[in-house]
Amino acid sequence: MNNFLKKIFLICLLFAFSLHAQEEQYLRAHYTKQEVYIPMRDGVRLFTAIYTPKNAAQKHPIILQRTPYSIAPYGADQMPDGMPPSMLEAREGYIFVNQDVRGRFMSEGEFVDIRPYLPVKKKKNDIDESTDAYDTIEWLLKNLKNHNGRVGVTGISYPGFYTTMATIAAHPAVVATSPQAPCTDWFLGDDEHHHGAFFLSENFNFYAWFGWPRHKPSMSHGRRFSYGTPDGYDFFLDLGPLANANKLFLHDSVAYWNLLMQHGTYDEFMQARSVLPHLKNIKPAVMTVGGWFDKENLFGALKTYKTIEKNNPNTFNILVMGPWYHGQWHSDDGEQLGGIDFSSKTAQWFRENVQLPFFNFYLKNKGAPKLAEAIVFETGANKWHMLERWPPKNAVAEKLYLQPSGKLAFAPPPNSVQLYSEYVSDPGKPVPHSTTINVSIKKEYMIEDQRFAARRPDVLVFESEALQEDVTIAGPIIASLFVSTTGTDTDWVVKVIDVFPDTMAGATPTATPLGGYQMLVRAEVMRGKFRNSYSKPDPFVPDQITKVEFELQDVFHRFKKGRKLMVQIQSSWFPLVDRNPQKFVDIYRAQASDFQKATHRVYHSLQQGSHLKLSVQRQK
Repeated sequence: MNNFLKKIFLICLLFAFSLHAQEEQYLRAHYTKQEVYIPMRDGVRLFTAIYTPKNAAQKHPIILQRTPYSIAPYGADQMPDGMPPSMLEAREGYIFVNQDVRGRFMSEGEFVDIRPYLPVKKKKNDIDESTDAYDTIEWLLKNLKNHNGRVGVTGISYPGFYTTMATIAAHPAVVATSPQAPCTDWFLGDDEHHHGAFFLSENFNFYAWFGWPRHKPSMSHGRRFSYGTPDGYDFFLDLGPLANANKLFLHDSVAYWNLLMQHGTYDEFMQARSVLPHLKNIKPAVMTVGGWFDKENLFGALKTYKTIEKNNPNTFNILVMGPWYHGQWHSDDGEQLGGIDFSSKTAQWFRENVQLPFFNFYLKNKGAPKLAEAIVFETGANKWHMLERWPPKNAVAEKLYLQPSGKLAFAPPPNSVQLYSEYVSDPGKPVPHSTTINVSIKKEYMIEDQRFAARRPDVLVFESEALQEDVTIAGPIIASLFVSTTGTDTDWVVKVIDVFPDTMAGATPTATPLGGYQMLVRAEVMRGKFRNSYSKPDPFVPDQITKVEFELQDVFHRFKKGRKLMVQIQSSWFPLVDRNPQKFVDIYRAQASDFQKATHRVYHSLQQGSHLKLSVQRQK
């Protein structure tokens, strides 16, 4: 980092400290804090911090957030340096209630990761996260003074899961909830797995800190893990087979890691942790929030909104998607990510013009916000859209075909002697997911320049001609591939990329030239053995052409005239995703001898035309 950048960094840091100090001072001047234990129906008590406005001249609504990550600072005389969902609500005079979920930090009871919802309670003291939210709210209504009888619930990521649980079988006082980047299904698409492929570095890093047992309530929890190197690629490659994580480092002490290693398919254990089947009879107004470049819970935001919309047509249910990394709409102004600038303070705009009006309307009867069904940011064009539905109704279904000689076009491939493209995938030298790999996954990889991968021999590259018009992809992307392999299993990674013109001026803040920049727009992985069923994996028959089809999740991105579309295909994405041995085995119990090189083919003949299914808007 040069001296100029160091100065800018220090200025930003000092500004952030000053802002947090101002927010803490405001809370001290306008709020009183109390800490209480709230009893649940089974007798377990949950530690709860309540921040009440000093202004007693009016009644105030309640905003509840439940978290496994601590409600620090602890102590009735300690104030936080900010208040979720934002300080805007604090200045409006809400009652804020923050709670350690059962088994975490200062709360009693046993913690269960993504505790399954119990649709049928056989005993009156049967509990889940929905009942804990219900019982908390019931106690608040009976014991707090000066509330107006209305409750909102919100939270980001894991707290987003608890928000969803408070939305299901909600207490009658809950009139509005906002699940934000919620954990929703840990096998199909959120933090743990995508299409059955295990996200190695994210999970190991998380559970090596979060997963250790807690023997009694405590203000601190978790452990710092020493990797011995800053190089994440080397650390996880040297780890060897996945079973070594427990053998070498976790030593059977992290209970949920052990459970993950025992449930390598979408079995009853994993299915029970999906909230999607229970998003029925939803009563509160719901605003689901997510980021197009969220490396953790993009799936959760999109699927939560879509499932509620499908199952509850009469519920007020809206979607907000901005150009954000995980939680960026809460943590900064949302003006850029990595080297890509979005031309405005997108997160600040959301907090002021969407989130605050949503809660004010439903919890305070204040204003009449004009909130569209889908409030979505179009990347590439850097523009907010207020749509009456998502995906937009004017998007047209098209197919983008892989072509011989590395070409890409919105037309079927011609008759050609080149029926396929092939590459050799070596688990011993997997394709890195980023140019710079530290032990923690940097959020910018979701938008990173992909030239580093395009130059590898084990990555197929298909590129269009320069576009003659603006092309916007608006909705889900489906990869429909015809493939074969010399092995019996492999992963298929598909990346959709916006290629900037070589003549484009400017550079990223890290001095990467924007000319020729291959901006990652969307990427996804499918563990091949789950192509037919996530519950009952199938081996590939070596050298037999097989169809593999999977969803890459939604995008809303404009590829501008003069730019190119690119698709890259590879079979490793390391250490983001664990290595597939390319042999049909239980990967969680694989041995070093199971890992083997394999040759993979992707077919682009007239009969087996591999393609992407897109929803497209075209503009001259």
